[in-house]
Amino acid sequence: MPRPADPQRRREVLDAVIDQLAATGIGSFSLRTLAAGIGQSTRVLTHHFADKNALLTAVLARLDERQHTALRSTPGWYDPAVKIGSLVRSAWERNLGSDELAMTQLFREIEGLAAAGRLPLPGAGFVRGRAEFVASCLVRRGLPDSSALIKATLLNSGFSSLQSDYLITGDRQRTEAALDELCAWIDSCVDQRG
Repeated sequence: MPRPADPQRRREVLDAVIDQLAATGIGSFSLRTLAAGIGQSTRVLTHHFADKNALLTAVLARLDERQHTALRSTPGWYDPAVKIGSLVRSAWERNLGSDELAMTQLFREIEGLAAAGRLPLPGAGFVRGRAEFVASCLVRRGLPDSSALIKATLLNSGFSSLQSDYLITGDRQRTEAALDELCAWIDSCVDQRG
């Protein structure tokens, strides 16, 4: 009888997998090359994850968890007096800083593959979960539930697209000017409460 998977060890393996995917990309990996990249056997991966799809599902869930943790730790996340634009700018700087750049590129790659239908599992929960998470921050600042999810969807889509634009073009001045406009828009939505 196989021994049960240790949740702490599973998370360590999953984090190593995510770091490896951030370094190599997610588009065409195999369990064998991924295992080799993290210095483990394929059996270690299949002990914790039934197959490639189960691993990808776990990767998406863990990326969401890590992103939510980072956002919650942003100074002012829980303080309704702090403008959303300030939080957006903090996330932008963190995401494009040297510590998180590879992870940001992985996020954009996952989104692109999901949009092209090349991710072997649905990515809808990944994107919708982020919108719901940001909507909760907007509700905390007084937006009604009825508009918070729509505004969060627009904010997340604009933010992701601007990051993609910057990563592709390297044009920080133009993309950050657009980010300023996005921040001003979301702040005005919150100031007007809808």
